[in-house]
Amino acid sequence: MFGFNAGVNEYARVGVETGVVSANPSRLIVMMYEGAIAACNMAIKHIAEQDIAGKSAALSKAIMIIESGLRLSLDKNAGGEIAESLDSLYAYMSNRLYMANLKRDIEPVEEVVRLLNDLNDAWVVLANNPVATQSARNPAAQHNTNFAKV
Repeated sequence: MFGFNAGVNEYARVGVETGVVSANPSRLIVMMYEGAIAACNMAIKHIAEQDIAGKSAALSKAIMIIESGLRLSLDKNAGGEIAESLDSLYAYMSNRLYMANLKRDIEPVEEVVRLLNDLNDAWVVLANNPVATQSARNPAAQHNTNFAKV
């Protein structure tokens, strides 16, 4: 029984790693949004269940994705005003999640999920459109698509 769960977990981990390796830069951004959204949704569940450890772990994961993934990948030189706006928005989201963690409040997490979903919708279009992805270097330059440094 334990071996089966470990095997399933390893299979899922390999699937995610394979997806990351084979993804185009726009798809990587989508994957980060999806991961942050999933972590936020888990945090909402844990807050409702009064699972403090689970809430903290889920919110920490969402904040890490936003700060170390999305925010760190911003290229403010190439992205200009759009990148600056995204940087401020990501900082706002992280702050809302910190406050949700401290106050055990669902509302700020739901707000961040709405913001992440709105951004994700736009990036899904880019990630799924090969022509847009190729020409996205200019309009989508707000994120540094060279993830070697991340």
